[in-house]
Amino acid sequence: MNHLTKAAVFGVALAIAAPVAAEAQSRQDRREFREDRRDDRRDFHRDRRDDRRDFRHDRRDYRDDRRDYRRDQRWDRNNRDWWRGRSDFRDYRGARQGYWYAPSYGYYRVEPRYYGARWQRGHYLPHNYRTYYVRDPYAYGLRPAPRGYRYVHAGNDIVLIAIATGLIASVLSGVY
Repeated sequence: MNHLTKAAVFGVALAIAAPVAAEAQSRQDRREFREDRRDDRRDFHRDRRDDRRDFRHDRRDYRDDRRDYRRDQRWDRNNRDWWRGRSDFRDYRGARQGYWYAPSYGYYRVEPRYYGARWQRGHYLPHNYRTYYVRDPYAYGLRPAPRGYRYVHAGNDIVLIAIATGLIASVLSGVY
């Protein structure tokens, strides 16, 4: 065989073998790529699951801390000075004739006919006094108000009223 024939045979063999080898190589690469992607997805899902678990535990710890704080800050019926040192009572200087004090709101003028009023369940709270909401019911040992109701400061009392009508549902007397 002469050199030209050998070169032609070698060229034909190379033309046939190179794509087959390249295809085999690329198949192997694709398989490895798919396996790598699958491993990456598994790791990602594991990490997300761990993050969710950690978040749940953190949330539980936060809730427990809040519950403990609220328990410490709660109104104590046996301690008449429970409100002293609280930031929402910083302006409180005792009872003033003709005024009521609402924590976080300050003193506000009251019509003479309502000063010293004894609120009762089933009566209506006047419209002017429905805006002094209790901002932190937990501080007074109260549960959250039901839907459609709010706790309101009315003199030294805390009154649970229907928002729409002002109907008094319950009264907590002599809070401070």
